[in-house]
Amino acid sequence: MGIIAVLVAAFAGFAVGAVWYMMLAKPWMAAAEVRVGPDGRPEGGALPYVLSAIAMVLVAGMMRHVFALSAVDSWDKGLISGLGIGLFFISPWIMINNAYAGRPFRLTLIDGGYAVIGCAVIGLVLTLF
Repeated sequence: MGIIAVLVAAFAGFAVGAVWYMMLAKPWMAAAEVRVGPDGRPEGGALPYVLSAIAMVLVAGMMRHVFALSAVDSWDKGLISGLGIGLFFISPWIMINNAYAGRPFRLTLIDGGYAVIGCAVIGLVLTLF
C-alpha cells in the first residue's frame, strides 16, 4: 500500500506544479530567463517534465518515510508537516541556489511557493492513504 500512496502523492504534487506554473508561466519564464520558441513555449522538450516526475516520487517517498518515523498519521499533521518541509527545508535551499546564481528574488518566490504548496499537498495525500 505504501508505494501506491507515494505514487498518488507524487502525482498530486506534480499536478499542483502543472497548475502553479501554468498560472505563473510568463513571470516564471521571465525571471528564470527561459528560452522560448517562436510559439512562445519553453524550449527543452520533455526532459524537465520527466525529471520533475522522478523528483516528485523521491520527495513523496522520503516524506512518507519521515512521516512514518515521526507518527504523522492524520490529514492535518500531514498538511502542516508538508507545509513545514516546503517552507523550511526546500524553499531556503531554492533561495540559496538562486542567490548564488544571481537570479531574481521573484524566481525564488515562484519556485519556493510551489515547494510549499506542493509539499503540503503531498503530505496531505500521504496521510489520506
